[in-house]
Amino acid sequence: MAENIFKLKQQMCEIGRNIWLKGFCAGNEGNHSVRLDDKRVLCTPTGISKGFLTPDMICTVDMEGNQLDHKEHGYKRTSEILVHLAIYKKRPDIKAVIHSHPPHATAFAIAQIPIPEGIHPEAEVFLGRVPTAPYATPSKQDLPNSILPLIGPETNTVMMGNHGSVSFSRKGLVDTYYLLEILDAYCRILLLTKQLGHANVLNPQQMAELLEVKQKFGMKDDRLACAATGCVGAEQNQDFFASFDVRPCCASCGEGGTVQQTGSASDTGMSHDEIERLVQTITDQIMATAR
Repeated sequence: MAENIFKLKQQMCEIGRNIWLKGFCAGNEGNHSVRLDDKRVLCTPTGISKGFLTPDMICTVDMEGNQLDHKEHGYKRTSEILVHLAIYKKRPDIKAVIHSHPPHATAFAIAQIPIPEGIHPEAEVFLGRVPTAPYATPSKQDLPNSILPLIGPETNTVMMGNHGSVSFSRKGLVDTYYLLEILDAYCRILLLTKQLGHANVLNPQQMAELLEVKQKFGMKDDRLACAATGCVGAEQNQDFFASFDVRPCCASCGEGGTVQQTGSASDTGMSHDEIERLVQTITDQIMATAR
């Protein structure tokens, strides 16, 4: 048992270094944990970079957050352990939790823009819907309280408003880290797409087929029941697509399609004739000034 615990501590150090090298956490930010059993959890110490962890720094806490070891060494458990323990208590199947600040994903949390759906197959299969919690002060009970209502039986990632992300998995720490990587890679792709100004959105049939494939892999997704109706992502995507020249797939349009978002009569409340007269008036004024 002691040997297995030491190997878990080594793994936590390796994952911490990967998190640091990827730039998901700067300085001493972030924390991660592994469930040992129903009563104990291994967690990272506070105030130490995830890139410089050693096994002797890893702390053990009970399910109430009381530290069980290392007090004599000066290593104190992470101040964010309440978030981890809340997830473990709500989801007894979860074996590992990572809280991090992946920059591309955190940008969405700061902008209060929900992470879009129905765009990238890998994100749909591995992440599913990623909800965003309202801002809550770190290290206080308000933070776990803000995310718990958003955690369903198949949720594996939640964004924290103006803060960062928390990923968790029933498969262990390595899989939890994979979720973190996929999350930030997907958000980086979305931000690059935003610069291009155009994105192809999966139509309802494509989305339904994708979620059926996901189910065949043994990964349930509650959205499958309504995917064929086109409501998946319709509301979730509105803020992200506000300045695009496409709209997300929805029940009303049946599939993703190109549509100009600016200068239309419906946007301004003016008729086309009124818009043309306004444009002509502005043009005449510019030409008069030029003379």
